[in-house]
Amino acid sequence: MVLTSKQRAYLKSLAMVQDAILYLGKASLTPENTKSVDEALAARELIKIGVQKNCDDDPRELAELIAERTHSTIVQVIGRKIVLYRPGKDKNKKIELPKTAK
Repeated sequence: MVLTSKQRAYLKSLAMVQDAILYLGKASLTPENTKSVDEALAARELIKIGVQKNCDDDPRELAELIAERTHSTIVQVIGRKIVLYRPGKDKNKKIELPKTAK
């Protein structure tokens, strides 16, 4: 999914007040972490992940890997925080993105 700058800004503003719900540490990205991210995206649509200092992997590379595995979109990677978005199914949609200009 490709986000417009307006949609990305909107999602960033929503994520600003959120706390990280998952932290990646020394073990980095495990199948269990990936499953947790997938479940959290299904429930919330927009999540924030923290990468702890003892994790040797680059947060940007981790974000790309997680987004690929969970079919989500990277909203932003700032410092050691990753924000991901995946729209819910039509009935369960919680976040209404600003319309794109045509």
